[in-house]
Amino acid sequence: MKIVMYGSGAAGSVFASYLKNGGADMILIDRYKEHMDKVAKDGMTFTIHLNENGTYRDIVKQLTGWRTYTSAEEAAAKESKVDIIIFMTKATQLEQALKDAQPVIGPDTVGVTLINGLGNDDNMFKFFPKDHVIVGSGVLGTALKGPGSCVSTPAGGVQMNFGGAVRSEATDKACEALLKYYRDGGCDAYWRKDDVYHYIWVKVCVNATVNTVCAVLRLKIAEVENDPWGQQLFHQVIRETCAVATARGVPGMDAEEFIKGEHHDIVTNIGDYYPSMCQDMLMNRRQTEIDVLNGKIAEYGDELGIPTPTCHILTQVVHAIQDNYDKQYYDKDYVNSK
Repeated sequence: MKIVMYGSGAAGSVFASYLKNGGADMILIDRYKEHMDKVAKDGMTFTIHLNENGTYRDIVKQLTGWRTYTSAEEAAAKESKVDIIIFMTKATQLEQALKDAQPVIGPDTVGVTLINGLGNDDNMFKFFPKDHVIVGSGVLGTALKGPGSCVSTPAGGVQMNFGGAVRSEATDKACEALLKYYRDGGCDAYWRKDDVYHYIWVKVCVNATVNTVCAVLRLKIAEVENDPWGQQLFHQVIRETCAVATARGVPGMDAEEFIKGEHHDIVTNIGDYYPSMCQDMLMNRRQTEIDVLNGKIAEYGDELGIPTPTCHILTQVVHAIQDNYDKQYYDKDYVNSK
C-alpha cells in the first residue's frame, strides 16, 4: 500500500517513521522544504527515547528510501493516487489541508486523521465518504530536533489507537495494513474495531489536561503534578472532560479512575517533558489547538448543561497569550544571567 503522511512536523514525522520502520511505502508531504529535502537525501534520523524504570535509553535508526514533496500537486506529478492518506496537520489547518491534498486522492483512497482534538472527523466527512474514513490518535510524546531528525517519547503501554469511523471493507483493509506496519515498526498500536471514539476521548482528556495546563504554567508535566495548585488544575480538567464525554454517550470515562490510571501513567512515564502546546507557545510562538481541546469541551459542556469553568478559563487564557506573543515581557539580561 502507498501511504502519504500529509503534515510531517514532529508528530507526523514520528508516526511516519514507525510505519516506515515497519516496511510501509511512505510518502511525506510538508511545506517545510529543508526538512523534506534532508529526508529525501539522507533519510530520517528516528530516535525512540525510552524510559525504562526511570532510566532513559535511546534507540536511534536511520530510515532511508522516502519520497518527499512540499505539496500534493508536486507529488501528483510523480505519483499515482495513494491508497491511504494520513493527516497530521494542526487541527485548525485540517480543512484547508483536505482541500490541498485532493491531487493525490482517488475514489478508493482511505483518509485517516490521527490529529489531536475533537471535531476532526466532521471535517474528514466533508471530503471522504464515511466508510472511507479512519479516526484515531497517538499516545506518545514527539519532537522535531531539526531537518531530518525526529524523536518519539513513548508514554508506556498503548501508543496508538485507530479504527474506522464506520466498519467497511475499505477501512478494515486499511486498518489491517496500518496495524501490521505500526506493530512491525515498534509502535504498540491497536485497531479499535468497535469503540475507537472512547480512545479518542481518552487522548483528548490527556491533551486538554497536560498540554494546556503545562503551557499556561510554563512547566513540565511532573513539575505541575508536584505543585498542589497545578495538580488541582490537572484534576479539574479531567473531571470536566469526563463529565462531558459521559453526557455525550462515551463509555468508560470515569474521572477518578482516569486520574489513577491514564493520568498517573503520563506523569510517571513522560513527566520530564514539555507537551506539544508548550512547544507551540513557549518555543515557537505558534497558534495552538486550544479550540479543539478545552475550547471544544467547554462548547459541548454549554450545549449539554455541564459546567466546565476550568476549560472555559484556560481557553481564554491561551487565546490571550497567543494573541499577544509580540508584547509579552521577556527580560533577556535576567534570563542570560541564570
